Amino acid sequence: MNPASAMENLTLATNDSECYSADNTSRRRPFFIFYGAVIITAIPSNAFFLYVSWQHIRQKNELGVYMFSLALSDLTFTIGLSLWMDFLWRGVWTFGGLVCVLSVYILFTNFYTSVALLCCIAVDRYLAVVHPLKYTCLRKVATAAGICVAIWVLVACFNATTVTLEDSYHENNTFAVCFDVFLPLSKHQVHANVARFFLGFVIPVLLVFFSTWGICVAVKSNQATQKEECKRITKLLTVVLVCLVFCFGPIHIMMLLRTLMNDCKSFAWIFYLYKISTAVSSLNCLLDPLLYCFMTRTGRANINQVVLFFQRKKRSTGDGVTT
Repeated sequence: MNPASAMENLTLATNDSECYSADNTSRRRPFFIFYGAVIITAIPSNAFFLYVSWQHIRQKNELGVYMFSLALSDLTFTIGLSLWMDFLWRGVWTFGGLVCVLSVYILFTNFYTSVALLCCIAVDRYLAVVHPLKYTCLRKVATAAGICVAIWVLVACFNATTVTLEDSYHENNTFAVCFDVFLPLSKHQVHANVARFFLGFVIPVLLVFFSTWGICVAVKSNQATQKEECKRITKLLTVVLVCLVFCFGPIHIMMLLRTLMNDCKSFAWIFYLYKISTAVSSLNCLLDPLLYCFMTRTGRANINQVVLFFQRKKRSTGDGVTT
């Protein structure tokens, strides 16, 4: 019997067999198709996102630095999804424990660099509208680059201490799984999940919320403020807030619920909710480029340039065929 058949039958003779639910091909297929669509869409869109961000940086706009870093994070995550595609295709993890830990490390790095960078963008826009003449040193390209480096270092260090082989990888004589490990969590991982929930989700959401609220108050109280520009920024931050809640809310709630469960039998009902919430979180790498390419003036201008380029190319090709 090959590993995939063993996983689909899932009749385990081990003591921890009750920690896993049946996960056959028909149940894996929707996730396989979903992640495949994410990869196909996210790679070109984030590559274009890099280009748009670079245009911001060339214009000495600190916002472009955060966007560029965000696109790099999303591209790294998308490339790492190929390992999960193989996992979903086979039904077992075939790359070993070290690669599993690395893939989980990349996953959480994308989570928290994205969240932190979205917060930076929200605060940057808040300072631009509410305190346009103050804190100018915080709104420079060099400062933004330093903040991005600090974010990557802090997130990397945090993940290095919280992503462990024990809680990321499980293997026995029948099969191996990565991330979908539903054994009771170690105390270390319980503390890590609680920290992720508050530091990686609750505080960022509150920060973006108050940034958006502060801009709304400033627009209403200051008649001299350019209302159209402020409304655009308010709309942008509102969408950022919705993205944070939609993409990262479900997975962090599942993480918190996992800390409350010490009995393997109680994992059955949460198993697929956890997998669905992880899939939803991957939409972040699609929403980021769409959000900033279509809701910033530079992004829209660049998209129009690309559209015009292909229209002219199509026109010239058509004329060549006609002649």
